[in-house]
Amino acid sequence: AFKKAFEQIILRITTLRKNKISSLGNLKTIYGLVESFSIVNERFIDNKYISNFDVEFNKKQLFNFLEKKNIFPSIPKEKNLLLIPILIKSEENQILLFSENIFYENWSRFHDTYYLLNYILPNEDIEDINLIKKNINNIEEYNFNEIVKKYAIKDYIILILFQNENNINALMKINLNNKLIISNKKFNWGEDDSIENIIKNLKIEFETYWKKLNIINVSIKLPITLAVKSKDYKLIQELDKKLYNLDLVSNYYIDSFSNEEIVYKIIYNSTPDKFINEFNNSGIILNTNNSIWRVE
Repeated sequence: AFKKAFEQIILRITTLRKNKISSLGNLKTIYGLVESFSIVNERFIDNKYISNFDVEFNKKQLFNFLEKKNIFPSIPKEKNLLLIPILIKSEENQILLFSENIFYENWSRFHDTYYLLNYILPNEDIEDINLIKKNINNIEEYNFNEIVKKYAIKDYIILILFQNENNINALMKINLNNKLIISNKKFNWGEDDSIENIIKNLKIEFETYWKKLNIINVSIKLPITLAVKSKDYKLIQELDKKLYNLDLVSNYYIDSFSNEEIVYKIIYNSTPDKFINEFNNSGIILNTNNSIWRVE
């Protein structure tokens, strides 16, 4: 159970593949990273003991462990995005969309629990079909804005699959966090890859791009001194909760306290602007005019 839990968390926060995880450490090493665990839903079926384990890892120890292995983890943020898959049979110059497209039909079938990206597939809209078919001759340059804007989703992936017999060339236009990445990947459908393997490989590719955008660079250690009024108990609780839950905070502690204020020392693994934005988004305003920042 600990090995499976360790595999799940590593697959969720790093770009490592499954076959590389066993080399990271043995059961004793993994157990040393466990913060707590509980056993739920115990039962015997046909003389076999079955139960579910809820395992929590110590974030700081896990990140330190990965740092020593020269592996940078990423923030495990889930993301909803629009996926528009288009299959083009090059020899027949035939375009297959929606229910005619085997990738559209099977995309949601193959899903692993550690995936962070949740795909929204477009509806079978006659206008969209006509737009895509109208631009078949310049499909690689077409920006798909007319289709994307209908779904009010900022993040999207345009997946154009050119099939020539068993060879598939995948053109990927990946727009995540307002960053556009264009990439290609080749598959041999039928000999080396099944539809399931192709879809899983594409999903892992997209997961990798997303994780790289959310990477935690533990080599950046930004020291921050932050003060809060001692008598504002509600704000102190909010601040403690926020600091504890921030993945980019590698360490924090109370440096001093008095009747007037409590002073925190914080080590942050990113830039000052990102730290400030994290708090602003939570409704906690920081005054950064002096060397000691203050919570307003």
